Amino acid sequence: MKTQAHQFLKHFFEEEHKDPVDFHNRCSEVAAEIEATGTYSLTYEELNYGAKLAWRNSNKCIGRLFWKTMHVRDCRHIQQSEEIADALIDHIRYATNQGKIKPTITVFHPSVRIWNHQLIRYAGYQVGETIIGDSDSLAFTQQCERLGWEGKGTPFDVLPLIFQVGDEEPVIVRIPPDVVLEVQLSHPEVPAFTDLSLKWYAVPIISSMKLEIGGIEFPAAPFNGWYMGTEIGARNLADEHRYNQLPAVADLLQLNQKSASSLWKDRALVELNVAVLHSFREQGVSIVDHHTAAIQFKQFEEQESKKGRDVTGTWSWLIPPMSPATTHVFHKPYDNTKKSPAFLYQPNPY
Repeated sequence: MKTQAHQFLKHFFEEEHKDPVDFHNRCSEVAAEIEATGTYSLTYEELNYGAKLAWRNSNKCIGRLFWKTMHVRDCRHIQQSEEIADALIDHIRYATNQGKIKPTITVFHPSVRIWNHQLIRYAGYQVGETIIGDSDSLAFTQQCERLGWEGKGTPFDVLPLIFQVGDEEPVIVRIPPDVVLEVQLSHPEVPAFTDLSLKWYAVPIISSMKLEIGGIEFPAAPFNGWYMGTEIGARNLADEHRYNQLPAVADLLQLNQKSASSLWKDRALVELNVAVLHSFREQGVSIVDHHTAAIQFKQFEEQESKKGRDVTGTWSWLIPPMSPATTHVFHKPYDNTKKSPAFLYQPNPY
């Protein structure tokens, strides 16, 4: 841990143009704390910088141009269940900001663990051979039900929050309905699109990954930006193993589905994505299309180049899931080297 702490502090002091004397003093202080306790505490300034840097280092994220704008909420001091629940719900409310989404991260004490993949997520129910709702949520929905939660059985039931402190029993908390902003989907040129009764929640708040800064791991550090339209329109609602809505959209548009060569899936996919972008913008909720996101990522690359920093990336994640060859990202290789600080995957707690 001493080596990791030293490397992080060196990075921090150099990029923030701080006094070298203060750097050496801080390193001595941290080394002594690690020697005495086995770990050390980050100052808020270090935490704030480290969380933002973890976003800048996120190889799978195309939205890194805005890494400096992240709001870092320090909740390391709370370990009581009621306070944790309040902080999680407040994160949703704060980040949603009535549709003007704020990139936000809330960092909890290392003893806290959130069971949800995202703070807001729809339930999935197995009914015979049919799945109602989000199939990606089947296992977690069952966990919620074991803890006493009962959904309404609709395709868009918002799941509760589950978290745990140390070895204590998991706590389940319902999210107040007025806190969750949802966007009803419509199409600018196809009025009947509303007959599909589709919607999606406004803010993707990842809560299953841990934040690592200078050797310290925070298993509970939910974070969010805003949606890129294809995340909803080309994946969540379109994937066969998720909501599988392309056949329904094709039926609505009266497309020929008898042959794959009619490109009915492609045409339905485009119109579904048009509906997602239109609906979010119509209802004043932040979202970005994949072409604009790629342009913004190119600006990020240029900014990093001017600073003498290489941009790492996971190509298969950076290319959008729709029309990737129309973006510069598709035609460019990326070094997938992992950097620290970072957001890391961790084993499922249930």
